[in-house]
Amino acid sequence: MMIGLDFGSTTSRAMIASAYLERNPITERMELGKPELIYRSDAILTPFEEGELCTEAINNCLEQWLAESGIDCDQLFSGGVIITGLAAEKQNARAIACSVREKVNQAIVATADDPCMESWLAFMGNSLELSRATPEVPFINLDIGGGTTNPALGIDGNVIESGCYYIGARHFQFAPGTYRLLEVSNHGQQLLEQLNLQLSIGDECSQNNIDQIVRYYIRALEAMVTGDHHWFDQGDGQQLCQVAFQPDAHALRRAAITFSGGVGELLYQYAATGQLPDITAFGDLGVDLCKAIADSEILCRNIAHYIPEYQGRATVYGLALHSAELSGNTLFMPKPEQLPVNDLPIVARLNLDADENRIRRAIELARKTHNGGCIRITLKDDNYPSFKELKGFGEKLAEMLSGFPQELPLLLLVPKDFGKVIGNYASHWGKLPVNLMAVDEVPDRKAGFVSLGKVKNFVIPVYFYGMH
Repeated sequence: MMIGLDFGSTTSRAMIASAYLERNPITERMELGKPELIYRSDAILTPFEEGELCTEAINNCLEQWLAESGIDCDQLFSGGVIITGLAAEKQNARAIACSVREKVNQAIVATADDPCMESWLAFMGNSLELSRATPEVPFINLDIGGGTTNPALGIDGNVIESGCYYIGARHFQFAPGTYRLLEVSNHGQQLLEQLNLQLSIGDECSQNNIDQIVRYYIRALEAMVTGDHHWFDQGDGQQLCQVAFQPDAHALRRAAITFSGGVGELLYQYAATGQLPDITAFGDLGVDLCKAIADSEILCRNIAHYIPEYQGRATVYGLALHSAELSGNTLFMPKPEQLPVNDLPIVARLNLDADENRIRRAIELARKTHNGGCIRITLKDDNYPSFKELKGFGEKLAEMLSGFPQELPLLLLVPKDFGKVIGNYASHWGKLPVNLMAVDEVPDRKAGFVSLGKVKNFVIPVYFYGMH
């Protein structure tokens, strides 16, 4: 069983799916088979109270979703909760993410304001199958929500570039059905100053005001997908950039564009039916943005040809189905009862031929952490290492581990199925008083932190976040 919980700037939703653990006969890696959707909640408005996320309302939503699904939390193997966009900027966002994880199951990833992870998840939830079906075509997925737009470029199912920009429908909030301004975010206020618009709370915005704001956002989105970095680096769009999206220009020229997020959902509905809700039906600029995107030849060049399976409902699918990588089953795990372990910083990436100084520095960094650390083992090529290389690295690591605090877990992430071999040599076959773990066959991701779920059928879900 896998769960996804997505709390965004405008809406929140939950999804639960099931899948079988199976070994891929080609790659020989453990994978989740074709998932079956068990439960998908209706979207609700993300609950806020006095400018912060409302803890009580979120807990009530969570209890309702679990009751409706009929799922026992002890059945959950993997998944995640993420707070995104403007919701992630609230002071209590991170605490709520961790609280939800504790209530559901410690064995899921919980994060707030992790923009590149959000971009990655949205691509995986929205464009993965299209990308794999046409591996020769690069895909740009634009995840457009209430607070941010998260672009990701992927080829053959692999995300190779991501970013995040403060472009969203909810920086300006209105009385539904009107343009009477009720609230402006900090980023929205910066945009008003950029455009020299004098608007105050309570004002009735003119159509010209709305058009100026929307045109600015459309120009930014077009710059994003055409590789016009100058517009963001030095021009009018500098204040929009949180994480720059700068993929290869050749890939951009060939790329197909897909959409997700609340605005993406509206866009696919509009493309299919030609109908949209009334202006500001959701109290924001979602409908206006949708219309303007549909009118852009640059942005909508593929809208009819490449239609994602879930038609824009991406992040919650990505969380449930793709938030975890699966380990192999040749683990070195002397204390499986300590799992899950969360929030281990990846302190170093070491080749098997790393010298003693590099290994020592990595161990010292892990020693200074509060709750343990992780070292990623890498290979110079994809060839399986020799027994001599494995033994030599493990023995050098064992020499450096003398005196390492027993209470701190030290995790080794290994690319192929030699986790148990490395772990045994690095711990002197379990004789060193050190809490060492080695988890193997885990694909590499550019991330800052890793968490491990509980063992099930000799396999562990592995979560990466703090992605860059």
